[in-house]
Amino acid sequence: MDQGADFKVEAAIPLPELVIKAGHSEKNYWRDLWRYRELFYFLAWRDVLVRYKQTAIGIVWAALRPLLTMLVLSFVFGRVAKLSGVSDIPYPLIVFAGMLPWQFFATALAESSNSLVGNANLISKVYFPRLIVPAGSVITSFVDFLVTFILLLGMMAWYGYAPDWHLLALPLFIVLAFGASISSGIWLCALTVRYRDMRFVIPFIAQFGLYLSPVGFCSSAVPEKLRLLYSLNPMVGVIDGFRWSLLRGDAPLYWPAIAASAGWILVLGLTGIRYFRATEKSFADVI
Repeated sequence: MDQGADFKVEAAIPLPELVIKAGHSEKNYWRDLWRYRELFYFLAWRDVLVRYKQTAIGIVWAALRPLLTMLVLSFVFGRVAKLSGVSDIPYPLIVFAGMLPWQFFATALAESSNSLVGNANLISKVYFPRLIVPAGSVITSFVDFLVTFILLLGMMAWYGYAPDWHLLALPLFIVLAFGASISSGIWLCALTVRYRDMRFVIPFIAQFGLYLSPVGFCSSAVPEKLRLLYSLNPMVGVIDGFRWSLLRGDAPLYWPAIAASAGWILVLGLTGIRYFRATEKSFADVI
């Protein structure tokens, strides 16, 4: 009798209900980004550890590449093309201050665009918000940025050119550099999954963009009637902002270029996330 009573009590316990509501998947996706934050840390840290593994000079490559590029650009634009910089600033500092955000952007573009393909085994077997993968690649590129930044500070000390209060604005332009890198990387990594030709296009874009962006020269060297059109390049405002904040405001700052960069980043970010989310469900099958 007691056993029957126990059975009736157990049977009376209500089972949990699963309620599916329209439109809640999007909110849950962004909540999952926070829930899977440890995976984000793991992927970013793993990429940092293996980036220069089994190389002869290791992380020194992060400083050597921009240093050699700076020497080449200083010779091409400063000695051969005779582009005038700012008279009070040593020309190598002008070039290296422009190399700082560009190297971060180009490296993040290359790493994030191949991030989904490089993690194909993980993506095809385990569920997690795929947006974590390209975002982690951008963080990995930020490590190279920090190494390059330390090298720039060393060059400024060598030339006796100390920064001033303009340096307080640098975090704002770092955020813009992050935005440009992530928004472009989201687009390209989703396109690379579907069109593997992008692996060959992206290095060309990075190389071509180096000469289209004001890395080896100040954007003030562009004729005034073409400067607004030139500022449609989203990296122009970012590079100008880095120079302005690092070089005591002596490098000119063109505010329409800053506004254009912020606008492009917003447009690329919103459309990139929308395209990424629309194609994300097919990544595991296509990849």
